[in-house]
Amino acid sequence: MSAPDKPVGIVLVSHSKDVAESVARLAAGLSGGGDTAPVAAAGGTEDGGLGTSSELISAAAAEVDRGAGVAVLVDLGSAVLTVKALLAEGDELPDTTRLVDAPFVEGAIAAVVTASAGADLDAVAAAASEAYTYRKE
Repeated sequence: MSAPDKPVGIVLVSHSKDVAESVARLAAGLSGGGDTAPVAAAGGTEDGGLGTSSELISAAAAEVDRGAGVAVLVDLGSAVLTVKALLAEGDELPDTTRLVDAPFVEGAIAAVVTASAGADLDAVAAAASEAYTYRKE
């Protein structure tokens, strides 16, 4: 199955550039092959340190925005605060950007797989959030 003309974009925000990029590669690799929804990593700070960067998050969202919405998944508390601040500013992220409450790795995989299948932003957010219920026992 190929991705739709306007897939939902996914942004993965981590305090670590390596973590964000690795999870993005994992999610894209597990999406079932074919065309994958756009996914971008926004990890660390501009100088490569640990932390989050408003500029990197904004750039990643602009990179994956195809007009169908952007789902943002984050790893830790201050990343949530950074994304919420960007959303509150109103002009730093695409209008259809949504912060999704989901586990970082499992949620990212669910989001990318669902978006790659052509689902809308509501379905992508729901799939990522439902990853909280994945049992590992």
